[in-house]
Amino acid sequence: MDSEALKKYSALHPKPAGLTLQYGTAGFRAKAEQLDHIMFRMGLLAVLRSKAVVSTIGIMVTASHNPEEDNGVKLVDPLGEMLHPSWEEYATQLANAEEQELQKIISEICQKAAVNQHKDASVFIGRDTRPSSKKLSQSVIDGISVLGGQYHDYGLVTTPQLHYMVCCQNTQGQYGKATLEGYYEKLSKAFMELIKQVNSGSGESQRRLKVDCANGIGALKLSEMEPYLPKEVLIHLYNDGTKEKLNHLCGADFVKVHQKPPRGLDMKPNERCCSFDGDADRIVYYYKDATGHFHLIDGDKIATLISIFLKELLAKVGQTLKMAVVQTAYANGSSTRYLEETLKVPVHCVKTGVKHLHHKAQEFDVGVYFEANGHGTVLFSKAAETKIRQLAKEEKDNEKREAAKVLENMIDLVNQTVGDAVSDMLVIEAILALKGLTVQQWDAIYTDLPNRLLKVQVADRRVIDTTDAERHVVTPLGLQEKIDALVKKYKLSRAFVRPSGTEDVVRIYAEADTQENADALAHEVSLAVYHLAGGKGTPPQP
Repeated sequence: MDSEALKKYSALHPKPAGLTLQYGTAGFRAKAEQLDHIMFRMGLLAVLRSKAVVSTIGIMVTASHNPEEDNGVKLVDPLGEMLHPSWEEYATQLANAEEQELQKIISEICQKAAVNQHKDASVFIGRDTRPSSKKLSQSVIDGISVLGGQYHDYGLVTTPQLHYMVCCQNTQGQYGKATLEGYYEKLSKAFMELIKQVNSGSGESQRRLKVDCANGIGALKLSEMEPYLPKEVLIHLYNDGTKEKLNHLCGADFVKVHQKPPRGLDMKPNERCCSFDGDADRIVYYYKDATGHFHLIDGDKIATLISIFLKELLAKVGQTLKMAVVQTAYANGSSTRYLEETLKVPVHCVKTGVKHLHHKAQEFDVGVYFEANGHGTVLFSKAAETKIRQLAKEEKDNEKREAAKVLENMIDLVNQTVGDAVSDMLVIEAILALKGLTVQQWDAIYTDLPNRLLKVQVADRRVIDTTDAERHVVTPLGLQEKIDALVKKYKLSRAFVRPSGTEDVVRIYAEADTQENADALAHEVSLAVYHLAGGKGTPPQP
């Protein structure tokens, strides 16, 4: 390591005095002007990680659904998964180190993580469409170069596309070609194979979909992909970034939180619409009914649709493949009940955060996971994939072979590295077409229980400690008993509280048989949190 070069370059990317940031599930996020030193240092870290695992590592410059003024960065591990938790710690140390400690901290990381300095390093870089992203990705390149790493800059890509590239590269092309063309070809080929079975005489040969692209990267990449898609699919892009600001009054997060359509998209009754978030790794669907009432179809309902479809196919191929759905405590109670009782599919609940869902889903032959916010995907175990591909080739029984072929195309259409709005959209469109379902019929599979999300400001979020996938409070003492007593007052009700991962607030979720009851329960629980967990300011008002 050339310490003079490190000193010289580091001085060009100084850390603002007194700034400390934490690497979390979403990597680092902050105002763009605070991130120059972070980008440089994550370039350094990516080289160390690459040497440690002797594989290509990804770096994505994005702040997803945050406002346009923000930016962020996350590292991608060799198989396209999120950075290993032990390295999140190193990322935080490196980010907050003072200038003169950099060299020492790098040496410590190398020692702790057994990094072989003599190995080659390779890093893939991608960025979103924020005005600050180009300059910040240049800082990443400075960091990679100082430590002698090789890099490939993919420029503007969606977050899931970068995850895909990294996985392709490290599986020596087994997962696909590590190019944008490779990505478009793999997905579109699988999609065409799936929908060519749809009877074109069924009246709805042309499938129309309105897509709100959050004024982000999704618009650029969907329009690049359009020539690859069959002409039966008519995708109309809205909020394509030519006029308005990223994520402003639009995008999946806005639609989910505010339960209303995005700005700039006119909805006619019963039209299928969907929204991506700013870096295109989340998707939600929605429509307006004949009376003009808005209906949101969130991640829970997407997971349910996919589960119904896969369960039917798995039954047809007649293999003993184990399928399960993974949710968090935020999943609507109706979805859990439907999956367990009607569909008879095992449901597992884990802590909030994509990495926990992904990890759990890996335990099954087929693991479906979605957060209610629309981030999710399907994972197929190596054994299941091998078995399905073999049946699609060799099975003598026609029905079984055809079902295996459909499953094989699903495996290729899904982005198994991470939630991917483009891939998830095509999966949903294929399933709706194959099952002949309208958006209303999909929505009617079950009715969501009314719910309410609230937050209470507290002096210190660490006073709240939870267990059982965040559904049960351990400390402060007495709070869980209080919640249990409140929940008993309402029908079909449940409530839980958990500390925010990023700020001193406690998040509250409540659901019940009516909106009025869900609101009342949420308010009563928020008062209990305020009084027992050190609430700040005035008590919550109903």
